[in-house]
Amino acid sequence: MARQARRLASPIDARLLVMGLVFLLAWSVIAVRLFSVQVVQAAEFSERALSQRLITQELAADRGTIFDRQGRALAVSIDATTIYANPQQITDPGMTARLLGGTLGLDIGELEADLSSDGSFVFVARQLEYELAQKVRDLSADFSLPGIHFVDEPKRVYPSGSLGAHVVGFVDVDSNGIEGLEAEYEDLLAGIPGQVLYEGDVNNRYIIPTGQYDEVPAVPGSDLVTTIDREVQFAAEQACVRAIDRTEAVRCTIVVMDPDTFEVLALVVSPTFDPGNRSSIDQTSGVLNNSAIRSQYEPGSTQKLVTVAAAIEEGIVEWDTEYLVPDQIELVEGACRSASDDILGCFQDASSHPDQIMTVKDCVTVSSNVCTIMIEQDLGQARLADYLDSFGYGAITGIDFPGEQSGNINLPAGCPTCGASAAIGYSVSVTPLQMATVYATVANDGIWQRPSLVSYLVDGAGQPQEIPGISREVVSAATARTMRLLLQSVVESGTGARAAIEGYSVGGKTGTTRRFVQGEGYTDDVVASFIGMAPIDDPKLVIAVVIDAPQVDASGGRAAAPVFAEVMEKALQQMGIGPYG
Repeated sequence: MARQARRLASPIDARLLVMGLVFLLAWSVIAVRLFSVQVVQAAEFSERALSQRLITQELAADRGTIFDRQGRALAVSIDATTIYANPQQITDPGMTARLLGGTLGLDIGELEADLSSDGSFVFVARQLEYELAQKVRDLSADFSLPGIHFVDEPKRVYPSGSLGAHVVGFVDVDSNGIEGLEAEYEDLLAGIPGQVLYEGDVNNRYIIPTGQYDEVPAVPGSDLVTTIDREVQFAAEQACVRAIDRTEAVRCTIVVMDPDTFEVLALVVSPTFDPGNRSSIDQTSGVLNNSAIRSQYEPGSTQKLVTVAAAIEEGIVEWDTEYLVPDQIELVEGACRSASDDILGCFQDASSHPDQIMTVKDCVTVSSNVCTIMIEQDLGQARLADYLDSFGYGAITGIDFPGEQSGNINLPAGCPTCGASAAIGYSVSVTPLQMATVYATVANDGIWQRPSLVSYLVDGAGQPQEIPGISREVVSAATARTMRLLLQSVVESGTGARAAIEGYSVGGKTGTTRRFVQGEGYTDDVVASFIGMAPIDDPKLVIAVVIDAPQVDASGGRAAAPVFAEVMEKALQQMGIGPYG
């Protein structure tokens, strides 16, 4: 019986042995795998697990503020709320659209279509200020609107509205600078975003207290302190509006500059716009364009300052040098008999007169084209070109503003009329800013400086950063003083009489040129300008006024000179410079 029992047990023992071996093998495999996971690949799996828990969020940097020269904000970022929706979570798109659309003033049909889409994200409204955002929050809570979410987002606002709009510029909906100083200094204003790295649950609902947490703080953007004086800017803007109404002009541009530093105290282009509310602006109208820096025109008689200054500097003439001046001069044979257009080689004074003796002072005072051309003939076209270049014609000034135009000097060799045209303000194109710097050079004893719109920066750490300047001598101080006295005679007894200001010594020059339109050529309209300075003995301000296509009072003396006087008087008073100062 015992032998039989052992025989019956043998198959069971064998199966147990096999099963034991299988389990042993399985456990061996598991052990090897555990060893691999927990020892050999421990670091890899630990890193993988950590990466699944780690969440990175960007910390937005505060955008810098733009101030005027007295420290008053022209552009600042405020806290705002953006509302977005997840259509997959919305149970009643129609009701939700009616509630939100009515509160936010949105098209209900378009909003319902967005809330019914197949996506998981759609903007409802961006950068709402607190009161309106709170109304939506209350509405969402009262009606239990699923799928509606809120996120904080900064909004750029412009406390002064349209004041200085063409200088400050504006940003896009994501607060990226796209025009003006907002664009020019985008990298500095924007700052450097930071980030926070932490361990959270799979739904990013909470932070694991004992988990990894690292934060790199955002670096705030730099603040800009501009050269703009808000009171002077306001006075100039109002003067431009009145000038357009009075003259029925297309545009008015004013540049107010400190000739000691070439800082721009005011820069006006009218019509203007509100940088915080541009939705109704026709983008093709050109109203957003800063024509003071980007639009070119032929300066006309305001250019005569350079011609005469060059001749005096070169010792060709003095202020009392005399010329026998006819009322017209012919540079192309037969031109005065066959055509009345100066471009064809016959140059005339504004009104007919017999041959008469004129001093250089007389030439400037009455703005004689013929006399100025005679001075240019003695100076020579090559030397005139050199001075045009030195005064900054045909090159950007380097002002801190995007898209500056350089203008042009058109003096090809062999052209019989180009030198004469350039002498009286044709054959060259300039911007109003360039002409302001030309006159500021004379006001600054012959020293040209690079103009600026930003006085200094304040970085994210609160440290001021100065902006280095550039300067060069163009003419001597003696020549500059002589030119200032000649400009004074223009206002006291010449074409600029309407620029006079009671109690102040003022000098300047009128300009009236035919308006050139690209693709059309010269039109019947004119560009009327006046550029001047005061007080003449020690100029504190230079102001350039350019009136584009005036239909009434269509000359520099009638359209632009009174605007100059209005702005100059208010600006001098703002600076504390009283009459007889």
